[in-house]
Amino acid sequence: MSTFIEVYTWVFTNLIWINILLGILLIFFERKNPIATWLWLMVLMFLPGIGFILYLFLGQDLSKSKMFKLKEDEDNCYSNIAEEQEKKLENNKFYYKDPNFRNYSDLIKMHLISSKSYFTQNNSVELFFSGEEKFKALLESIQKAERFIHMEYYIFKKDDLGQIVLEALTNKAKEGLEVKLLVDGMGGRTLTKKFLQPFIDAGGEFGVFFPPFIPIFNVRINYRNHRKIVIIDGKEAYLGGFNIGDEYIGKKKKFGYWRDTHIKITGSAIGSLQWRFFLDWRYATNKSVGSCQSYLVDESSEKTVGIQIVTSGPDSKWPSIKDGYMKIIANARNKIYIQTPYFIPDDSILEAIRIAGLSGVDVRIMIPNKPDHIFVYWASHSYIGELLRAGVKFYNYEKGFLHPKVFIMDDFVSSVGTANLDIRSFKLNFEVNAFIYDEITNLKLTEQFFKDLKDCTEITLENYSKRSKIVKIKESISRLLSPIL
Repeated sequence: MSTFIEVYTWVFTNLIWINILLGILLIFFERKNPIATWLWLMVLMFLPGIGFILYLFLGQDLSKSKMFKLKEDEDNCYSNIAEEQEKKLENNKFYYKDPNFRNYSDLIKMHLISSKSYFTQNNSVELFFSGEEKFKALLESIQKAERFIHMEYYIFKKDDLGQIVLEALTNKAKEGLEVKLLVDGMGGRTLTKKFLQPFIDAGGEFGVFFPPFIPIFNVRINYRNHRKIVIIDGKEAYLGGFNIGDEYIGKKKKFGYWRDTHIKITGSAIGSLQWRFFLDWRYATNKSVGSCQSYLVDESSEKTVGIQIVTSGPDSKWPSIKDGYMKIIANARNKIYIQTPYFIPDDSILEAIRIAGLSGVDVRIMIPNKPDHIFVYWASHSYIGELLRAGVKFYNYEKGFLHPKVFIMDDFVSSVGTANLDIRSFKLNFEVNAFIYDEITNLKLTEQFFKDLKDCTEITLENYSKRSKIVKIKESISRLLSPIL
C-alpha cells in the first residue's frame, strides 16, 4: 500500500513534466496532421494524463503502417487491367459503349490512376430507398444462390433482422454453398459465439475485421471497416448505406423511419467488389484467396450502365472517394445534390462547395434533423452559415433518420456507397462507393431527392441567423472537435 502511495505521489508531483513528454511524443507521431496534433495537445493540456489515454484509444496512429501493410497488396490482374485502360484513354483508343462516357473521361482516368478502379460499362443498377425493399430483395437473392455468398457489413446485430439474415445464410451453408460472413470488430461486437454457432456448424465461415483486444469491449473507433458488400454467385452484388439491424427497417423508436439508399448491381463491376471482399477477408482471417480471373464478366453484355467501384481507407495512397467527390463538385455545370447523415467537410471540400455555389451551380445538401451522434450533429450545423451565404441550399430531413451517402451531378454521374461527407470517412474508415455513369440512374436518384424534399425543412440564412447563443456555443465546441469526430 505504501509503495502505491509513493508511486501515486511521484506521478502527481511530476505530472507537468510527464505531460510535456507525452506532448512531445504526440507531436512526433502526428507530425503529418498539424490540425489533429494541435487539438490533441489541447486535450493533453486540459486533461493531464487522461488525455494521452484518450489519444491511445481514439486518435493514435502509431502502428497503422504495420497494421494494414498486408492490405496494401493489390492483385496484379486488376492493376494490369486498370493500367491497360489508362493507356488506351491516353491514346484515345478506349472504346466507349455510350458516347456520353467520353465526357467524363477525366473522372474515369483519375479513378484508374488513384485507386486502380477498373471502368466497366456493361452493368445494370437497381435502387432501394427503404430497408424493407432492400432486405426483401437481399433475402430473395440469398435464397436463389447456387454457388457462394460473400457478405461484409460494418454493423451486424443479433436482433430480429440479424437473426433472419443469419438463418438464411445458415440454410445455404447447409446446402453446401460457400458462405463467408465478415463483420467489423466494433460494428459486430455484440455477436456472440452462441448466436453464430449454428452458422459455423453448418459450414459457414466467419471473420472479424480489426477485432477488439477484449471481447465485446472495443473502444478503438479508428480504422473501422465501414463497407457494406454482398456478392452472390458473381451475378448480383449489393452496396450502400444499410447495415443489418432492426433500426434499418424502422423498428427502433429512437430513429423512427430510416431513410437510406442501397443498390444492386449486375454486370462486370461485380468483379471489383469481389476482389475487394477477398482483400478484406484475407486481412481479417489470414486465409489465402483465389485468382480474380474467374470473377470477371464478359464485356459483350447488352447492359449499358458504366460503373467504377472505388475504395479508400487508411491503407490507400490517396483519399480516392474524397477525390471523386471533389472532382464531381468541380466538374458540375448545372446541379450537385448531396444526401449525407454527417456533414463535416475538410477545408478542401468546404471550399469546393463554396466555389460551386458562387459559380451559380444548383447545390443542395440534405442532412438529418434527428442526430444519432450529438457532437456530429452540432458540428454539421456549424459549417452551414458560410455556405448559405455562397448560395448553397440546405435541408433538414424531418421524417426520420437520413442515412444515404449519395452524390448527384448534372444529369449523368452519381455516386452511391458507404462514405459520408466527413473527415472520418475520408481518412480513418475503410469505405467503398460505386461511381455510376448513367442518365436513368441519375434521374431516379434525383426524383427520390425531390420526393425527400417534401419531408424536409429548408435552412434559410434568415432562420439560421436566429440561432440562440447556446446553440452557437454547442456548434463552436463541436466544430473544434470535428477533426477527431
